[in-house]
Amino acid sequence: MSADAGLTSASQPAVPVAAGNGGGVIHDIGYRRYDAERHGRPGIVAALTWHSFRAAFGLGRGAKAKIFPALLFVMMCLPAVVNTVGLAIHPGLPPVVGYDAYLPSLRTIAMLIFVAIEAPNLVSADLRTHTLPLYFARPIKRTDYPLAKLIAFVLACLFMIEVPELLLWLGSITQQKHPSQVLEQTLQLGPGLLYGGAWALLLASIGLLLASSTGKRVFAICAIGIPLFFSYILAHVLSNVGAQAFRPEGFGEPSALASLGGLISPFTLLGGVLRWLQAPRGANLPTQITQATVVGHYGWLYGVVFVVLTAAAIGGLFARYRRVGIA
Repeated sequence: MSADAGLTSASQPAVPVAAGNGGGVIHDIGYRRYDAERHGRPGIVAALTWHSFRAAFGLGRGAKAKIFPALLFVMMCLPAVVNTVGLAIHPGLPPVVGYDAYLPSLRTIAMLIFVAIEAPNLVSADLRTHTLPLYFARPIKRTDYPLAKLIAFVLACLFMIEVPELLLWLGSITQQKHPSQVLEQTLQLGPGLLYGGAWALLLASIGLLLASSTGKRVFAICAIGIPLFFSYILAHVLSNVGAQAFRPEGFGEPSALASLGGLISPFTLLGGVLRWLQAPRGANLPTQITQATVVGHYGWLYGVVFVVLTAAAIGGLFARYRRVGIA
């Protein structure tokens, strides 16, 4: 191979470039030098973020890695498609789903599976294959790696949550005849997107924190799926028991157990935050929301726990990579 192709000819002797005190010698064996622009730390973080986002959907991997993300995404979009078709056939019918309450049970199941399966793909493989030294050998800090992973997974969760809502919005405005109705639909979409952002931030941070606890993918899936699933079931059990066995004397006032049971699961916690924020117009809440999440006078506590839990999960993720070994 010629020197122009990147390597010196085999007949050319190696030229010593530098010698160490210990007798070692660094040889120039003719590899072509990199003369293009070096993007440095921001470029590395951006590339790692893009690579991780693609990994969350199995892009760049085999067909089996794309099956679950694709099925979950189609399942999430199906209600929006049904709503659009229903409005096209019967324009006077009310919408099947709303922007805030986009079928909470469906969203819970889909996102639980998505987070449990895909979060390990972003962080567990690097721990298992010991590739972290390769990342940290570059000009990045310890915080850049978890930051890139967190941004990528939040964006992946946003894609799963927000795209169906945007499809729902597009299907709704295409059936409207007046600009005022389009504006009304757009104003309703805004809070739904913000609420979806809260889902994405909390679930992504918790999922990555739990997944980073082990390099074994199966163990990481269990570490995420088991706590999320059983805490969700337990939250509903406690809420139902509190609603039936500890009913207070006052009409319409839920018991403390029924109101506080939702704090132990991220999914019911998010439902409680929505219920609290919508309290001024609680009479107009969809039945599926008012039955699924009861906050009573503790709505503010749901907001506080959401902020604390999200901050703790993000802080724990960054702390994990300050302690992880790079050897």
